Amino acid sequence: MLDRDGFRPNVGIVLLNQRSQVFWGKRIRTHSWQFPQGGIDRGENPEQAMLRELHEEVGLFPQHVQVLARTRDWLRYEVPDRFIRRDARGHYRGQKQIWFLLQLVGHDWDLNLRATNHPEFDAWRWNDYWVPLDVVVEFKRGVYEMALTELARFVPRSDLRLDLRPDQRNRYLRGGLHQRDQVPSHDGEANLAMVNNGMHHYAAPPGASFELPPGATFEPDPQTGMGADPGATKT
Repeated sequence: MLDRDGFRPNVGIVLLNQRSQVFWGKRIRTHSWQFPQGGIDRGENPEQAMLRELHEEVGLFPQHVQVLARTRDWLRYEVPDRFIRRDARGHYRGQKQIWFLLQLVGHDWDLNLRATNHPEFDAWRWNDYWVPLDVVVEFKRGVYEMALTELARFVPRSDLRLDLRPDQRNRYLRGGLHQRDQVPSHDGEANLAMVNNGMHHYAAPPGASFELPPGATFEPDPQTGMGADPGATKT
């Protein structure tokens, strides 16, 4: 479902714990970490789509969260042509998103990455509010920056270093990256694997193992030991 300008309506979710850290999920069978997000189905409003995606991607129900805020307007990003399927080029331009800030009022153990038979994530962790920006695929960073900046004033805590300008925050974020978050290829360099539905996926070479960040949880697919079909991804 595209609007007349070629943008697909979508929602993004920033989920906070009691320490105002954000949920950060690892896309299934990849080394790409991101916020929960998903398309708005025909007949849904943004909040209905957000609650559906919240359950589908992290297993939470409405009683587990409190809505603190949402972005005022649509935030748009364009997907470069080389990341768009050939049959969609010329009419699909990218995503327009409403972002929601949620407070978890349940417990960590309420989260369930296997709430459906088409999971989006196979691991998750709590991350500092600003840190995720610098590991987002490049053409989406502007939307992440705008969403987090607009929603930051609604975060319950006041120690998020909101006084930092975006360029200062990005320097801070880059300083927080670790070599373990990169996937070495056979020649020792970071290996960028497939791009599907406009999303970068960092995948390990066949047979490679990976190290999860501290606090992360890995939930292997019971059938394959890793995840579902790597081509079955969601925008």
